[in-house]
Amino acid sequence: MLLKVARKVIPRLEWKQTPVVLRATAGLRLLPEEKAQTLLDQVRHVFAECPFLVPDNSVSIMNGTDEGILAWVALNFLTGHLDEPTEAMVGILDLGGGSTQITFLPKMKETIESVPLEDYISRFEVFNRSYQLYTHSYLGSGLMAARLAVLGAEGTKVQVLTSTCLPKGFQEDWSFGGTHYQVAGDPRGQTGFKLCYQEVSQVVKGSFHQPQEVQNNSEVFYAFSYYYDRAVDAGLIDGLSGGTLEVRDFRRRAKEVCNKMADSRQPFLCLDLTYISSLLRDGFGFQDTSKLQLTKKVRSVEASWALGAVLKHVHNLKVQ
Repeated sequence: MLLKVARKVIPRLEWKQTPVVLRATAGLRLLPEEKAQTLLDQVRHVFAECPFLVPDNSVSIMNGTDEGILAWVALNFLTGHLDEPTEAMVGILDLGGGSTQITFLPKMKETIESVPLEDYISRFEVFNRSYQLYTHSYLGSGLMAARLAVLGAEGTKVQVLTSTCLPKGFQEDWSFGGTHYQVAGDPRGQTGFKLCYQEVSQVVKGSFHQPQEVQNNSEVFYAFSYYYDRAVDAGLIDGLSGGTLEVRDFRRRAKEVCNKMADSRQPFLCLDLTYISSLLRDGFGFQDTSKLQLTKKVRSVEASWALGAVLKHVHNLKVQ
């Protein structure tokens, strides 16, 4: 479908000079290697028959560090901060289905000195400037993977996965990572935010590093992907223009949704909002009053790592 769009948008005379590239993210990083490679081989087959320029290594799985850095590059390019670097450069929070990323330019020495592993700090060059970023990708902590963890699927052979985060009497099929599950509300009929939060916090607490600057509320963060989508679903922001939220807004809305779970049209909304709230507060260490800019697009360009990947290709961005 995307190649059909490209054929319509790009002039025919430019097809042979227009590179086409696919980068898979955490969804494929979580799959067994054989399954992931089978999917990638199918994409290579489609690319081989398309009229565009297909570079070497045009189809591959991107690592989580690149995903975070390239999203940071994209957002700071779109907001104008890469043209004239200032203290106001923005951080990014990306919540996908399989992984979640946090990336920002640290100003405090304590942030760099407190990292649990050296690979939390990455250095790279773009537009003839060098940057040192705090960045980490948590594989298995994306929204869909988190649902699975909360439901307790790992290592279990039960037929139906249950949770107090799902509506009473709810039961349906749900798929993730090529596996199908039966999921349902708590068999005793127990629901509500307090019970759901207890389940979710067991998955979140102790699984994330809390950088000093996040705890000090000193960074401006843009949040997108599932942060944005669930905020729209919950009525917290407008679906077209986005908006600014405080971290506690997710918790407040999660309480309202979980304590009045009757709408089966969005059966996972309680779980998802509770996870986002716990991820931000208990995981990364944001304060309740920390402000997040929820956005889908900046200057009519989607907020994601994709534009950063283009800049990397064009400007030979080097990541260490």
